[in-house]
Parts: sequence; C-alpha cells; structure tokens
Amino acid sequence: MHPKRRIGMIALVFILGVVLGSVVGELIGLLLPDGNVIRELFVSGKEFRVGPAHLDMIVFTFTIGFSLKVNLVSVLGIIVVAFMLRIYC
Repeated sequence: MHPKRRIGMIALVFILGVVLGSVVGELIGLLLPDGNVIRELFVSGKEFRVGPAHLDMIVFTFTIGFSLKVNLVSVLGIIVVAFMLRIYC
C-alpha cells in the first residue's frame, strides 16, 4: 500500500473511531444514573486541547482551537472502525 494512502487511512480510522465512540459513550452516559461507577467509566476520559490561537488582522480576527476527548468507548470505537475497514477495504 502506498505510504500516503496508509497515513490517510490511519487518520480516517482514528477520527471515525473517536467520533463514533464518543457518541456511543455519551448516549450510554445519558441512560445510566449519576454516580454510577459504570457511567463514570464510559463518560470520563482525557481531553487534549490546542489553542485557542488568535490572529488579529485589524479588519478581521481569526480564532482557532481544537479539542479532543478520548474515553474508553472511543478507544473501542477506533478498534471497531479499524476492524470494519480491514474487512471491507
């Protein structure tokens, strides 16, 4: 496989897995009651942030930032998406 395609595929698997896992984790968190250990396992995670970076151009201003929250279900989502892409691609 071409190296550029491989890096793109890894990025796609990572992003899709984190998004899918985060959505499923938040849905599970909504269904379980507060203070439940299992809910905390699914909902709590590590958040990585970059920014916000501000660029003032006098006429207009840019503010750019990025945040990524990874929890247990996000990691499972990455594994599931990687497995599905390996089967179908």
